[in-house]
Amino acid sequence: MFSAYAYLEGAGYFVDAFGYDCVDEGYVPGFVGGNIDVFVRMTLLKKDLWPLREKYQSYSEDDCFTMIEFLYDHVSKPGSKNFHDWNNCGYHYSEFDRDLGRKEFRSRFLVPLERYGEGWELTEAGEVMSLPPSGMTTLLTARPPTNDKTVLDRMMDATSRFRRHGSTIKEREVAVRDLADVLEWIKPHINMALMNKDSSDLYNIANQFGIRHLNQNQKLEYDKAVWLSWIFYHYLNTINACLHIMKRQGGNASPGIAATKSRE
Repeated sequence: MFSAYAYLEGAGYFVDAFGYDCVDEGYVPGFVGGNIDVFVRMTLLKKDLWPLREKYQSYSEDDCFTMIEFLYDHVSKPGSKNFHDWNNCGYHYSEFDRDLGRKEFRSRFLVPLERYGEGWELTEAGEVMSLPPSGMTTLLTARPPTNDKTVLDRMMDATSRFRRHGSTIKEREVAVRDLADVLEWIKPHINMALMNKDSSDLYNIANQFGIRHLNQNQKLEYDKAVWLSWIFYHYLNTINACLHIMKRQGGNASPGIAATKSRE
């Protein structure tokens, strides 16, 4: 992380937010104000993260990802620079473009995040998320074929909660439960897409493994990290498949699912 940050800092990408030093004017604050350390603590509710150059070696993984997100929110590409030659002061930057800065910031962190651990990415929204299993990228980026706000909101919240860096096993269980609830929501129409037994098995999986309706007969001794990842993407894929089939069937779906035929 530090090498990418150091390059962008040296090229003026954080001047707009954090300011700069000048031999004539002294410290010139950016838009976050004159005390960056206080701003970081108030924004992230964490201490000992700034100055980055002094603190980064003691960062935890969560600290590192948090700072990547913070820097993404405050990066801007300078459009012009002028060299202040008095006492070798250096370049002064101006005319900043936040969108271009964020685009180049993401490109700098693309490979390092992909290669770290089991693989991560920095989204356009500025969140560090776990990479999906091979072949699942389209599933996460394509919009589900429905206008049902309940379905869309639950799917989006579950995906964010499951993939977000620092997510706990309990938070991932909640994400899986949310997807099971989406299946419950569309259950009156799911048999149009699946045979009755297959439909029932989808709910039995969540019920038998301590995700929904906890009881004494459930299986609780299993590798949750592995199992939750499998069932999360299985449910997400199933929901999308059912919605696509229901959309193709047009009028057979309920208005609540809003599976109307596309206008082509």
